[in-house]
Amino acid sequence: MARTQHIVIPYRPRLHQVQIHKLLDSKRWNVLVCHRRFGKTYMLLNHMIKEAMICQLEAPRYVYCAPFLRQAKSIAWMYLKRFTAPIPGTQYNEAELRCDLPNGARITLIGADNAEAHRGIYLDGAVLDEYGNIDPQAFTSVLRPALADRKGWCVFAGTPNGRNHFHELLIRAEEDTSGNWGWRIFKASDTGVLNEEELSDLRLIMSEEEYERELECSFVSGARGAYYAKQLRKAENEGRICNVPYDTAQEVYTFWDLGIDDSTSIWFCQTVGKEIRFIDYYENTGEGMVHYAKILKEKGYNYGDHYFPHDAASKSIQTGLTTKNYAENLGIKPISIVQRAKDKQAVLAGIEAGRNIISQCWFDKHKCSRGLSALESYQAEWNEQKKKLSDGPLHDWTSHGSDAFRTFAVGYAPKKAVKLASEYYNELNYSGVW
Repeated sequence: MARTQHIVIPYRPRLHQVQIHKLLDSKRWNVLVCHRRFGKTYMLLNHMIKEAMICQLEAPRYVYCAPFLRQAKSIAWMYLKRFTAPIPGTQYNEAELRCDLPNGARITLIGADNAEAHRGIYLDGAVLDEYGNIDPQAFTSVLRPALADRKGWCVFAGTPNGRNHFHELLIRAEEDTSGNWGWRIFKASDTGVLNEEELSDLRLIMSEEEYERELECSFVSGARGAYYAKQLRKAENEGRICNVPYDTAQEVYTFWDLGIDDSTSIWFCQTVGKEIRFIDYYENTGEGMVHYAKILKEKGYNYGDHYFPHDAASKSIQTGLTTKNYAENLGIKPISIVQRAKDKQAVLAGIEAGRNIISQCWFDKHKCSRGLSALESYQAEWNEQKKKLSDGPLHDWTSHGSDAFRTFAVGYAPKKAVKLASEYYNELNYSGVW
């Protein structure tokens, strides 16, 4: 007779965490909106450990995904080792942030910044932590297919970061009629994890917007240091994020951000009177210019100028051609090169030009949805050491669509708007916070 061994893992869930474990056991897809200090990370790691140990399939595989690999290591690796240490025969691979359990199951920590490296794997379960800061394509293009073979599950967790793809996913879960989706929102005022004295002290040092976002799980409060959130919210309130049809009588202009290892992003725009209409958006990774020429042709628009960033004027050592030359040979023409932002001040002036011009813009809510999510989540980088926003943007998945929009703002917006942006910078002596 096989000997049963009793193993005690050093984890005692709170009442609300017990409720979540029951929910996760009953639904395949779950959206969890949790206030800061709720304890979602170690709760979800413990759920994953349990699932990995009881899974009856051969060689179970699970991933915990954070926005960046360094975050996964600093936030979750210590917890994972702590909670699996009592399980005899557990092995760890520090270089790969991998935990191998004695039943053949494996839990790996990954970052969404390198999700493509995990394409082709299979998975039985996944956790996407701080999903509002994760490129949604990390799930749709990489992790969702990996869960298909064995009908694996996924948890999307985080604290609000503006009305982006995390908010959209919550709405989808709330409106689900299939029975496959679960969701919960945990506000600090409801859970009791932080007592009233602590919450009162936090109110004193945090802005109302910060407190509502971080502690009361408000999606209305934009992402911390978001550049375009207020302007886009105004556009939405004024009905300028809607269905925007293609006007066949008008030329379509494109505005690009070029990526080699990163994504290439393209905004498609028409002007009708004083209205600037964004009718489409496209983004992809790991494709050459031939692919983008094909996409433009398939869309069938009547094109005017194509605006490329400054790096399109650089020659390739291999071909001797510039990206501009190569693209024109493929039929993408005429191409205008937008001047390089030579320093951080010029980048910020370009962002300000974008902020100014949004009041004249209309966006197709369906075809531009990914680009809009990028713009709404585009934000100043947080300096953890100094505990304040830096004076430059965070480089993450939102950068590509936002840089392409800056190509538009600087290269195509009326010269007066760009001049005003520079003047506005000088007047404010920019501090990184609007």
